[in-house]
Amino acid sequence: MFLKQMALGMLAGVALNASAQAADIDHVLLISVDGLHALDVANFVEAHPNSAMAELTGHAVTFSNARIPFNSDSFPGLLALVTGGSPITTGLFYDVSYDRTFFDPANTTCKGAPGNFMVFDETIDLYNGAVSQNVIDPTKLPRRLLNGQCVPVFPHQAIKTNTIFEVVKAKGGRTAWADKHPAYDLVNGPSGKGVDDLFTPEITNAPPPPAVGFDATVSVDCTVANDALKVTAIINEINGLTHDGRPAGGAPAVFGMNFQAVSVGQKLAKDNSDGSCPQSTHSGQPGGYVDGRGTPSAVLAFGLQKTDEALGDMIKALKNRGIFNSTLFIVSAKHGQSPINPAKVTKPGHFADLVASLPDSGTDPGAQAILSAGNCPTGSCGFIQDDDVALVWLGDQSKTQAAVDYLNKNAKALFIEDALAGDEIELKLNSPKHDSRTPDIFVQPIYGTIYTTSGKKNAEHGGMSFADVNVGLVVSNPRLQATTIKTPVLTSQVAPTILRALGIDPDELNSVRVEHTTVLPGLFDKD
Repeated sequence: MFLKQMALGMLAGVALNASAQAADIDHVLLISVDGLHALDVANFVEAHPNSAMAELTGHAVTFSNARIPFNSDSFPGLLALVTGGSPITTGLFYDVSYDRTFFDPANTTCKGAPGNFMVFDETIDLYNGAVSQNVIDPTKLPRRLLNGQCVPVFPHQAIKTNTIFEVVKAKGGRTAWADKHPAYDLVNGPSGKGVDDLFTPEITNAPPPPAVGFDATVSVDCTVANDALKVTAIINEINGLTHDGRPAGGAPAVFGMNFQAVSVGQKLAKDNSDGSCPQSTHSGQPGGYVDGRGTPSAVLAFGLQKTDEALGDMIKALKNRGIFNSTLFIVSAKHGQSPINPAKVTKPGHFADLVASLPDSGTDPGAQAILSAGNCPTGSCGFIQDDDVALVWLGDQSKTQAAVDYLNKNAKALFIEDALAGDEIELKLNSPKHDSRTPDIFVQPIYGTIYTTSGKKNAEHGGMSFADVNVGLVVSNPRLQATTIKTPVLTSQVAPTILRALGIDPDELNSVRVEHTTVLPGLFDKD
C-alpha cells in the first residue's frame, strides 16, 4: 500500500530511537482552529496541562513562529494548508474578491465589458425561506466564457492549482473535509472531485431579503453547537464511516475540519447581542482578550475549552479504533485575528467612506479612481474589499499610481500603515497588469484598525499584521519527542509535509513546484 511507504522512524532529531523505530503513517488528520494564534497554544497548554492540546504537544513538533504566506482571509489561509501555495498560484485572496475576466451572475450571456465580483460566501447558498439547504445555488455564482459558453464558476473552478485531496485520491486514498459554508466546495480542487466526503453545514445563514436567517456566530455557544456537527462527522470518519454514519470502508487517508468557536470568541463585542441563540450561557458578556498578553475573556475561554474537548474526543476515537499511532495529527489555523490587545481596537468606518470624507476627494483623480471602485454595484468598474485590510481593484488601472499617491499622502487620516502598489505588489505577487485576480492596491492599516462601524465585533482578519498571520502549528504523533522550533515557517509547508508523510512526492502539488515550497523542518531526516 502506498500509505505504508513512509515511516516516522525516519524522523531525525525529534523521534524516539529514530534509527530503530518505525511508525507507518496511514492517516493525516488536519484541523484548522480558525483564529488560533501561536500565543493561544502556549497559553492554553500552560494553563491546562491535562488538556488534549497538552497531550498533542507532548509528542509533537510545535512551530511557534508559523505564518500564513500572504493575507489572512479564510480562503487563502485554508488553501495554503491544502495546496502548498499562496495567492500567487491559488489565485484567491478573499472569499469575496474580484476577477477582471468574470461576469455578474445575472449576465447569463456574458455580454459587455468583463470584470466582476467573485462572491463565494454564505450568500451563494440555496435557501428555502431563511434556511440554507447546505448546497450552492448556481444562479448566484459569477460567470465566465468557456469554449464560447457563458457558464457559472463554482468555488472549486476558481482555484488555479491542485489540492492534497486530489493528489491523495489519485493515489488510491479516501479523502474527507468539513467546513463552515457550502462554498468550501473549494477544497475539491479544479477537478471538482478531490474530496470523497465533503460536509459543509452552513454556520451563517444569509438568505435574500426580506428573509432573515439564523446566524450561529452571534454567540460562542451556538458556534460550538455548529462545530459539534463537524466533530461528529470526524468521529464517524475515524470509525470508517461517512460523515453521516454510512459504511465507507475505513478511515480516510487525509481528512479534517475547521473550528469556528475560537474565532467567534475572539470577535464578539457582546455575546448573543440580539438574543437569537437560545442556549447561550454568555449573553451580554464581551469576547476577545482582556489584555495584551492574550488572556482570554470568559467567552473566548469557553470557545478554547470546547474546541480542546472536541480534540480530546478525536484522540479517544483514534485510540479506540487502534489508529492513533498511525495518524499524523496536525493542528493549525487558516488565519489569526487582530488585534489581540483590546486597547488597540479602532473602528473608523469603511475604507471607501473614509476616502470620501476627505476634503479633496471630489477633485483628486486618485481619490476618484478609488471611490469609483468602492461604489461599483457590479461589472467592470472595480471593487474594494475591507476588514482589517483593504484590497482595491481599480476600474481604470492607469490610475493606480495616482490612487496610491493619494493614499500615501493621506495615510494618517485613513489609518494606513502601508499601501502596496506597482513594484511593491509585483515583488510579492503576480502583476495586476497581467493577472486578473491580483488587487491593484493592498492597504495594510495601522495595527488594531478594522475598517467598519459595526458594533458586533472587536477583532477581524484578512490583513497581514502579526496577529493576523502568526498562527498555531502543531504536528503530532505518539512517536515524536516534544520539540519547539522557533525558526519562521509558512503554513503552506503543511501540504507538502502531509504528502511526504504519506509517502507521496510533494511535487505532485503544482503550487509546491512553482513556489518551491519545502516540507516543514525538523521532521524528516536530510531536510
